[in-house]
Amino acid sequence: MSAIPAHVGIIMDGNGRWARQRGQLRTQGHLEGLKAAKRIVKAASEAGVSYLTLYTFSTENWKRAADEVAFIMALVKQYLRGELDFYRENRIRIRHAGDAGGLPADIAKELREACEDTCGFTGMQVILALNYGGRDEIIRGIRKLLAERAGGGPGEIREADFRRYLDNPDLPDPDLIIRTAGEMRTSNFLLWEGAYAEYWVSEKFWPDFTGDDFKAALAQFGKRERRYGGANS
Repeated sequence: MSAIPAHVGIIMDGNGRWARQRGQLRTQGHLEGLKAAKRIVKAASEAGVSYLTLYTFSTENWKRAADEVAFIMALVKQYLRGELDFYRENRIRIRHAGDAGGLPADIAKELREACEDTCGFTGMQVILALNYGGRDEIIRGIRKLLAERAGGGPGEIREADFRRYLDNPDLPDPDLIIRTAGEMRTSNFLLWEGAYAEYWVSEKFWPDFTGDDFKAALAQFGKRERRYGGANS
């Protein structure tokens, strides 16, 4: 491939529709979606991607039925525990994006421990966007900035200054954002960081997404010309 994106974000969409097509409960779709996440983490690591952000649970997803939310949270805990050995073997670091304070206490604890356990690893970094919303991240960032500058006022605020108040300010912006299930919207995902990301949309529901599909997205990315608002020379 001519270029491998350093940072890939994925909007993992379509679990519920996948289940409905098969006459199954939505929870079964989420279970199959977890299997897909495992496949793609492995495929991304093998491809040489440095950072992979998975849109796991949004700030808006709390509006769903309580039993579905509880099932998703249980899957997150299962994922963090079940995949830890894989992350250790491959030196993959787990990180979090989102408001940890809004998570159930047991999930927040599990997530914190997984991040701490892998913080020294130098392989690919997997960022779990959990209780995450792009607008919420920006608002939380503004609050942090104002709190820090409360004594002397905010002063001049530049992009580089504000970036320090995002959830993971040291990460590069996503080069490529993949969305499944054929939807054409950002869904509040990495609004600040993804300003110049390339998008690639798959018609497949997330549970059906494969390593070959991921490679196809990377191949398409490698053919694109990124101008960041500039013109062709």
